[in-house]
Amino acid sequence: MTTTIGIDIGGTSVRAAVLDGTAIRGTSLRDTTPRTERETEDLLVNLITKLAATEPVSAVGLAVAGFVSADRQRVMFAPHLAWRDAPVPQRISDRIGVPVVMDHDVNSAAWAEYRQGVSAGASIALLIALGTGIGAGLVIDGRIYRGAHGVAPELGHLTVVPDGRPCPCGKRGCWERYCSGTALAQTARLRMADHDAPVLRRLSNDDPAAVTGTMVAVAATEGDPVALKAMDELGHWLAAGLALVTDVLDPEVIVIGGGVSAAAGMFLPLTVSEFAQAITGAGHRPLPRVELARFGDRAGIIGAGLLAAEAVGAA
Repeated sequence: MTTTIGIDIGGTSVRAAVLDGTAIRGTSLRDTTPRTERETEDLLVNLITKLAATEPVSAVGLAVAGFVSADRQRVMFAPHLAWRDAPVPQRISDRIGVPVVMDHDVNSAAWAEYRQGVSAGASIALLIALGTGIGAGLVIDGRIYRGAHGVAPELGHLTVVPDGRPCPCGKRGCWERYCSGTALAQTARLRMADHDAPVLRRLSNDDPAAVTGTMVAVAATEGDPVALKAMDELGHWLAAGLALVTDVLDPEVIVIGGGVSAAAGMFLPLTVSEFAQAITGAGHRPLPRVELARFGDRAGIIGAGLLAAEAVGAA
């Protein structure tokens, strides 16, 4: 098995680990994401150097939270990272002396699940990552689908509510405004204005503006009525969005990942039930399997490492 380093580069933190296939070897490293290109690349080189000192590695894989060019050689844009049209893999490879492979973070996670996870071998496998927003990765006939310019599939910005909640992308009514950690908190805050929410008020010190998605998940487990309703709404909008996507893509399996998936027990049964009725031709066509991601928040690191190992093996 080829030993690699997988690195997940998010807007808040950077996580790195040595991998044999899907197995993380030793202790993973984590640091805060810097604000400039040079500082970010210095951090990556430092993490790689520390991990490579523990054992030889053949390649490095980067999973980046941003738009990656179709040839995976440049970060075109990342809303929470410093790079703009930057040849990141070449820059890092020149400094560390080993091949560097890059992909979008959710593509990497989708690849991990397709290669060794719950969507292994599926003809069309879709991963929906529920976090601050919605990310998506699509594998078709054993290949990651990136679109003509590398930015597909940007499913979180499908419009599900015309003239709905404003989105930072500039549109209104985007799917992720109703179905994400951010949406979960916003829904709860709106309902707290005229509904009883004793647990949420305690957790937020009676400040609705301080409510987070994590608070809502905790409050739901304690039976808070507003939190439970917010979870139901998230489950409803997840089903509605999955029905739209299924009508277009007809996937064999849909994998639900991302940080919000840790609370899936509170919303996924409702999602699956509503989803089965919402697709076109309900009751007269096969349904995609809906599965929870096997690798959780490690999927980006694992997928990046797998992509790097496969690139070296194919060279």
